[in-house]
Amino acid sequence: MKLNNIKYFQVAQGVWGMRIMFVNVYIIANRRGFPKGWVLVDAGVQGSAKRIIAFAEAVFGAGAKPSAIVLTHAHSDHTGALEDLLMHWDVPVYAHELEVPYLTGKSSYPPADPTVGEGIMSLMSVFFRKAPLDISRNLRVIDVNEGVPEIPEWKIIHTPGHTPGHISLFLPLNTTLVVGDAFVTTKPESAFYALNNIKKISGPPRYMTTNWEAAAQSVRTLADLQPRIAATGHGPVVRGRELQEALRNLADNFEKLAVPAGGRYAEQAAVADESGVTYVPPFHSTTKFKVVVGLLGALAGFAVTRGLVK
Repeated sequence: MKLNNIKYFQVAQGVWGMRIMFVNVYIIANRRGFPKGWVLVDAGVQGSAKRIIAFAEAVFGAGAKPSAIVLTHAHSDHTGALEDLLMHWDVPVYAHELEVPYLTGKSSYPPADPTVGEGIMSLMSVFFRKAPLDISRNLRVIDVNEGVPEIPEWKIIHTPGHTPGHISLFLPLNTTLVVGDAFVTTKPESAFYALNNIKKISGPPRYMTTNWEAAAQSVRTLADLQPRIAATGHGPVVRGRELQEALRNLADNFEKLAVPAGGRYAEQAAVADESGVTYVPPFHSTTKFKVVVGLLGALAGFAVTRGLVK
């Protein structure tokens, strides 16, 4: 299998990334002196399996196969191609124990919050996949203290808030972070920013973050590591002083910079445990939101009508 125009980028020694639409996937390879092999971090959007396989083969050669897949979390833009990839690569999939319900068919995530504003991606979030996956046969629970055995140099950090079991990966040797969505390096609510990969260090995507107090603590935990390289789920790689200063600013001013002024989870978090979601705050639609949805509906209806009369 060959695909043309496979473009990928190097994050650090032994770490590569590829952007698929508005989300990134990563490859982490072990250094010399450690067990040979590599892992895939996250699994992109639905329909991207062939591109991810081609990415792996572009880095390692035809027939390349990971030792494992590691999930930062199980949202649909990070697991969209997972089932297809497992049909091609029958390998373990590692996730935090609090993500297990969403990967064994036991629970759906709390609903997205399209009222947080800041861009059309927030409104589009209502269309993201809601049903959980069931990859029980391949699933392995991460021991945060022991890490992932296939990449023994990397530390696993529990960074909840965006999801209950969200994790980040950290390599102390060169202070590289692979962050998932604990924070991101674009403005994920804006289609213009997200699709054009425009750099802006931001909190986690507002429309899918369900515990803002936990999210704030996670960003502060990551800022305290003083990373020199950050590869996030959305946006370009950011490095050096630019990263450290912007991340520290985000950590110190998280409530002002990251938390939405209103919305379903802004004042009250969803609650989840090892069994899945146990409480979701009620949804309160605003007049502004109703007007925007009405306009979008009218535009969609107009587009459909034009298509029918042509």
